[in-house]
Amino acid sequence: MSKLVTPCRYDFVGSFLRPNTLKKARRQFDEGEISYDELKKVEDQAITELVQKTKELGYHVITDGEFRRATWHLDFMWAFDGVGHTPTKTGLPFHGEAAMVDDTYLNGKVGISGEHPFVEHFRFVKALEDENTVAKQTMPSPAQFLAQFTMPFNRELTDKYYDTDEELIRDIVKAYGKVLADLYEAGCRNVQLDDCTWGMLADKTGPMLYGTTAEGAVEVQKRHKDINNQVIANAPEDMIINTHVCRGNFHSTYANSGAYDPVAEVLFGEENVNAYFLEFDDERSGGFEPLAKVSGDKKVVLGLITTKSPVLEDKAEVIDRIHEAEKYIPLDRLYLSPQCGFASCEIGNKLTQEQQWAKLALVKEVAEEVWGK
Repeated sequence: MSKLVTPCRYDFVGSFLRPNTLKKARRQFDEGEISYDELKKVEDQAITELVQKTKELGYHVITDGEFRRATWHLDFMWAFDGVGHTPTKTGLPFHGEAAMVDDTYLNGKVGISGEHPFVEHFRFVKALEDENTVAKQTMPSPAQFLAQFTMPFNRELTDKYYDTDEELIRDIVKAYGKVLADLYEAGCRNVQLDDCTWGMLADKTGPMLYGTTAEGAVEVQKRHKDINNQVIANAPEDMIINTHVCRGNFHSTYANSGAYDPVAEVLFGEENVNAYFLEFDDERSGGFEPLAKVSGDKKVVLGLITTKSPVLEDKAEVIDRIHEAEKYIPLDRLYLSPQCGFASCEIGNKLTQEQQWAKLALVKEVAEEVWGK
């Protein structure tokens, strides 16, 4: 088993642009033209080629690129008991475009029967590890799961099955515990909890999105921190758990804006993760000052390279920004990555695979110049 741990000095969030062969196979499967086994063969080949490319670029972390998913978060939820979904008619509001992902809601009590599909997905990537690489598993955070079913658009359905949020939280924590235990048994030691809830709460519209007041939004922050911490506390002791804080990533659009200041005290001071993957790719993210709130010896992965644009960043400017961040957190606790995945949903962002690889090459080049090889 690989002894490497995440984050790596140069890292990535986890999702990649789907190759055309995979997109075609997915359409054929959806239309009933090929079987699941035939789709899986295409997925397996695409993931194997992705991991090989990642290794060729010199990266030490590998993922399946989320190639077996339609979205970064909903596929995970769909595998739980009590979760239903149907094609959306309205989508989720992003700036300039609606994200047409399935409406996802409760149709019973949350639980997990048998093994979650992501465990078998992980085994496939784990088998591709070598002495220089380690596989990590990405999944939505418990707070993201909770938000999906307690925000105003889903509250009425959730109330049919749960009298209190505390009951729902207990079921989510228990179900996550089983998933993490099964992943651990499969050899997983590095997990990344992807979380858009903090981006929503940092936005000035956050209280409205949650149907509450500014004071109520602080209570929501604490509830989200608490459920994440409960799951982390119940995980195997030597499982590394990091988080990626996102403001939305769909077809090069975004959902939220705002500096980390409104959430920094709770998120950075009280959430018990090993490291934060943070978006700092444009002015929507604000400055680095909130990093002073990062407690203990927790690490910060600076997402300075955008996945939303094909334009390649200037290396000198990226290096300058790293040193700007160093004013608030020591350099040896800083790491570098793209700001988000390249394809949080199947549609992917608006750049080519070649531009995607160029972005990753730049991340590695900058990291080696700043921290050494």
